[in-house]
Amino acid sequence: MTPIDAPNALADRPDPVPPTGPDAAFADLNPQQRAAVEHGLVAPEDGHGPLLVIAGAGSGKTKTLAARVARLLQSGADPQRLLLLTFSRRAAGEMERRAGRMLHRALGLRSTQAPPRFPWAGTFHSVGARLLREYAPRIGLETQFTILDRADAEDLMGLQRQALGLAETTDRFPLKSTCLNIYSRTVNSEARLDQVLQDHFPWCFAAHDALKQLFGAYVEAKQQQHLLDYDDLLLYWAEMMSDEEIAQALGERFDHVLVDEYQDTNRLQATILHRLKPTGDRLTVVGDDAQAIYSFRAAEVRNILDFPQRFQPPARVITLARNYRSTQPILEASNAVIAQSRERHDKQLWSDKVSNEQPQLVTVEDEARQAQWVADRILQRREEGLKLTRQAVLFRTASHSAPLELELTRRNIPFVKFGGLKFLESSHVKDVMSVLRWADNPRHRLAGFRVSQLLPGFGPASARRLLDEMQDAPEVRTVLQSFQPPGAAKADWTRLSALMIQLMDGSDWPAELEAVVQWYAPHLERLQEDAAIRLADLEQIVRIAQGYGSRERFLTELTLDPPEASSDESGVPLKDEDYLILSTIHSAKGQEWEAVYLLNCVDGCLPSDLSTGAQAQIEEERRLLYVAMTRAKQHLAVMVPQRFYVTQQARHGDRHLYASVSRFLPGKVARHFEKVGPANEVQAPLPALVKPAMDVAAKLRKSWS
Repeated sequence: MTPIDAPNALADRPDPVPPTGPDAAFADLNPQQRAAVEHGLVAPEDGHGPLLVIAGAGSGKTKTLAARVARLLQSGADPQRLLLLTFSRRAAGEMERRAGRMLHRALGLRSTQAPPRFPWAGTFHSVGARLLREYAPRIGLETQFTILDRADAEDLMGLQRQALGLAETTDRFPLKSTCLNIYSRTVNSEARLDQVLQDHFPWCFAAHDALKQLFGAYVEAKQQQHLLDYDDLLLYWAEMMSDEEIAQALGERFDHVLVDEYQDTNRLQATILHRLKPTGDRLTVVGDDAQAIYSFRAAEVRNILDFPQRFQPPARVITLARNYRSTQPILEASNAVIAQSRERHDKQLWSDKVSNEQPQLVTVEDEARQAQWVADRILQRREEGLKLTRQAVLFRTASHSAPLELELTRRNIPFVKFGGLKFLESSHVKDVMSVLRWADNPRHRLAGFRVSQLLPGFGPASARRLLDEMQDAPEVRTVLQSFQPPGAAKADWTRLSALMIQLMDGSDWPAELEAVVQWYAPHLERLQEDAAIRLADLEQIVRIAQGYGSRERFLTELTLDPPEASSDESGVPLKDEDYLILSTIHSAKGQEWEAVYLLNCVDGCLPSDLSTGAQAQIEEERRLLYVAMTRAKQHLAVMVPQRFYVTQQARHGDRHLYASVSRFLPGKVARHFEKVGPANEVQAPLPALVKPAMDVAAKLRKSWS
């Protein structure tokens, strides 16, 4: 380990510098941050070779990148010739503001003087669009092309799907949204269609030839209408850079290229960067392989793992390991988790925030007790002065928070949920609830209209005809039995009408809800590409239903007082100035809270049982746990419910399965936690034996004598 990488708290303090002057803006950088900022500037004779900054969680990544931008400009770089690539407009704006403030300090500018602007700071897609407009005549592209948003791209894909007759096939064919997802992943991963289908969409593999034909028609339609979708902005940019003359011109145009969150780039983006700076000269990328958790968006962790060796000589690697967020005990546990990774850039996060409090590994009986424990601890910390907004509950999948949402609602604890729609407002949950509502009130036209159109071939006109007949009929069961559906929907209608009659006649609750989910499952698989994940939401609904005595009570209570979780774009709740944060781990990346509670850290949930088919998937699930743990500043509780209730089609009562603690927390990792829960509590001594009031055993023996 070189001195520049040694985690030494004393050595990590910057040398005293004057409060004013050229170095004033960089005075509070630690040695590793300073080395990244000064790369190629302190000893220009060493050149500006490629630089990889491995920025651990909470290590001041944004600050370091902004400081490097400011330092480059201080050294004479032209802001017009600097390309800064980020993954959101907000990140680009924040980087621009920070770099501007640092440059103000470094150059001693007056506050009234405007900082320099960076015209080429933006996302890959926005920069690509600008360059394509400029180079369109040279690459055979219409200058006035239109960029399709996601919804328009889906509609165009749907039109081609219909024109080719693929919507009329007797075999199930992927919906337009699924088709666009397949196309997008194929483009961004630079992979063959058959490979993408096999690895990510195996249920669509039989449609390989038809999909290939569809994508060809989709591309042709876009070109005829001068349209580009989001993926085209990268694809055309990469193809344009395959021309040596254009690539050289753009490479010379940008003196320095800096990329944020490099672990989240896909292969197409990596190709663009390599063609832009083939030797890596004056290329800086910043990221953390331990936080690469977006493979479902085609992000490729190998981009950052292989970056140093992609150039000759290899890129310089500087590791930012000092964490400014978490206490040392939390970091020790987090380091132990990520150390199990099979391949990674080596680093040990450390902090000078000492604490005697270890993160907790909390074992509870089941999900209901988990919800109670978390709610109790949240309120306890609130009474101790820790606001709800400084606490967060994280989970692998949005459905994992359902029991907690109900518990929080019952206790009047306000919360905001990030990482998905409101639990009861997601389409698949609304579909199932609509079946129950329609059965409860057959004149409920809105519910009937929604449910009937779940059937393939059953359109709005047929739905209106059915509901009109039901509206006037004295006995709706007669209509259900005699109604003539469209020919394509005949078999599915027979099954739906039988289910509706069964529900109207009444049956055991919540067994009737299980029957609805059983009926809905094949439609869910047909309608949604992530059917398995959505089915987990419905299993949560079944578990929740076990707490209600009847269908009517279940529908009434959840309608009048539903969990007030909100979507990714929600604002502050109006009912309270303080509120708890609920978030998926993916949505929590980049955030931090004083106290973090992680739900369901058991095999099957983390790692998800849908993400254990390949070693690469398991490794990403491990990184998810690491990201969740490193969001905590002072307090961390990892929850392990031992029992999960499940339901089956047969009505033999509830069953339960015992869960095992996540495979990512073996003994050598678990020793970094304080164990909390029934298995770790000191048992009270048994009371002294007393003479029994009666001998039941003797009485039973006597009854058979």
